[in-house]
Amino acid sequence: MATKTTENTNTAASASNSASTGAVSTADKKMKVDNASVDGDEMKNSSLHKFFVSSLKDIYFAENAIIEALEKMQQAATTEELKDAFEDHQLQTKKHVSRLEKVFKLIDESPEEKQCEAIKGIIKEGEEIIKSTQEGSMTRDAALIIAAQKVEHYEIATYGGLAQLAITMGHDKVADLLEKTLQEEEDTDYNLTEIAETFINFDAEQED
Repeated sequence: MATKTTENTNTAASASNSASTGAVSTADKKMKVDNASVDGDEMKNSSLHKFFVSSLKDIYFAENAIIEALEKMQQAATTEELKDAFEDHQLQTKKHVSRLEKVFKLIDESPEEKQCEAIKGIIKEGEEIIKSTQEGSMTRDAALIIAAQKVEHYEIATYGGLAQLAITMGHDKVADLLEKTLQEEEDTDYNLTEIAETFINFDAEQED
């Protein structure tokens, strides 16, 4: 009987400890939620948030500039395959612009453009390629692919970095949108490589 009494006492103590632990756990959770709310309010004033918004404005400008650049590249391309690829990417880029506008809305910011000197330089280089290569040549197509991939790599680096920052700041829905665009940019880069390696580079090599 003494043993049974001890067991009951231990059981009661254990239950008491569990209840106590549960109460502490609930309090901890509430405190965490309260802190998260405070952190969220402070986030908009943080240096990281300001950098994030500035970078979104940068890529927003870039995407709009790319739409116009792709129109010129499509007209300058020689092969139908590359023309179609540029047309498809132009349509996709318009979706990326709309997606960025959703991102701005999710973080309570207005969609604004900020001059992106990097993309302006890359686009200018593409325009120089059109001027310096022969119209109707495969060499021009090979060069245009490289120019387009430079654009893609800039976008891949930007969206990849912004998606990680969104995760860090707890903007999960924003991160999902940015990662979706990132995947599409990577797919476009891969498709351009395939077009080049299938025949364009080889045909360009045969030209005088």
